[in-house]
Amino acid sequence: MRVQLESDRTTARKVLKLHLAGRAHIESREAARDRVRQRGRTPAADPVFVGVTNGVPPRLLYDVEVHLESE
Repeated sequence: MRVQLESDRTTARKVLKLHLAGRAHIESREAARDRVRQRGRTPAADPVFVGVTNGVPPRLLYDVEVHLESE
């Protein structure tokens, strides 16, 4: 599931810099996980940072693997 999180330029740069250094921005990763839960899904793994949009405001993009729901 692709998740978009609103951000500001300073935070977006920080998250991208951390990603390029092989580290994670814990706050935004947790926010992505929470967004998935808000949509009624259960995360199956840690969110993976994908990138930053060029929009105003910029958005952080995360891919989050989710458990498939069986009915």
